Amino acid sequence: MTTQKAAAILTFLLAFVVLLGGATTTFRSDSLVELTGKWSGSAHADRTARSFTYWNADDPPVIPVDCAKCHSNYGFLDYLGEIGENPGEVDHEPLVGSVVSCTTCHNVTAHAMTQVTFPSGLQVSALGGEGECLICHQGTQAGADVDEAIAGLMDDEIGEALSFINVHYGVASATQWGAEVAGGYQYPGRSYVGFYGHVAGYRTCIDCHDPHNLMVDPQDCSPCHYGVVDAADLVTIRTDPRDYDGDGDTDEGIAAEIEALRQALLQAMKDYAAAVIEAPIVYGPDRFPYFFAVDLDADGQPNPLELHFGNRYVTWTPRLLRTAYNYQFASKDSGNYTHNPRYVLQLLYDSLEDLGERVPVPALSSLTRP
Repeated sequence: MTTQKAAAILTFLLAFVVLLGGATTTFRSDSLVELTGKWSGSAHADRTARSFTYWNADDPPVIPVDCAKCHSNYGFLDYLGEIGENPGEVDHEPLVGSVVSCTTCHNVTAHAMTQVTFPSGLQVSALGGEGECLICHQGTQAGADVDEAIAGLMDDEIGEALSFINVHYGVASATQWGAEVAGGYQYPGRSYVGFYGHVAGYRTCIDCHDPHNLMVDPQDCSPCHYGVVDAADLVTIRTDPRDYDGDGDTDEGIAAEIEALRQALLQAMKDYAAAVIEAPIVYGPDRFPYFFAVDLDADGQPNPLELHFGNRYVTWTPRLLRTAYNYQFASKDSGNYTHNPRYVLQLLYDSLEDLGERVPVPALSSLTRP
């Protein structure tokens, strides 16, 4: 019997365990039919999504072990040790075709999970049933990877072996745990906030997100955040009166403060690349590897003709690489304003200050570091 067939049989059996109530979990007040309906409309169940179909045209159509943990039901079960030989790693390349399904999260090992290791090597424990979320929403890199890459180089020295270090998407758990897992590039000598616990009853992923349709109910926020009626209102929330972006507006949501610093950082990176290392840089938010070199129309904006791997940016210095890493970290968690806004603001501020040593950063003098 092949590993894939064995995994399929195990998945089938585990599904019955869930259906029969053998796997303890909190389903809130939803029936099994309602839960299934929620899940089937979620991103976790989207069989057409690039997250699950990227390898379909490969020969053979399997998912690499480095990716399978979070892009395949069988890969995740392998990582847990439900199948496979070595818990904590994926032993076999699973075939394409599976999604994040019931048994991905509802199995004996996942329910017993009390500790998760992040890419930095740091661990968190005392989990509240959210271990599975933390594993696949932690990114694949950490600030320590940047330090390792730039070791021995001067800040503005072009490193021939340097390339962009991509934290990799959906890094909500790395954001929320902040300095405790060091997902961002944390500058030596600076302090950073740790886990953002929000308030009692809303501390874990599944306290705020429905674990099956993944959505947040804005009505859960409205008792404390006046004016929140629907999802569009979530970006208007702020609990801190300080003006972080220096625009004088302390009524805008903290999401706007983060976005202002993020945009300022991108501009500072462009200025640094053009003026200091004389190699202009362009950012393409939806195209790997995100940073590109030749700006054909010299407008500083991504052009479809420029966004290809052959035009990837290669003129990296340590200063530019660490700021680009933090820029990407702040870009790949769309909910960072609620997951841990102070941590993200600290990373952006320190990155702007870093670039400000070499190029003018007009906003720097008016910014506030949390």
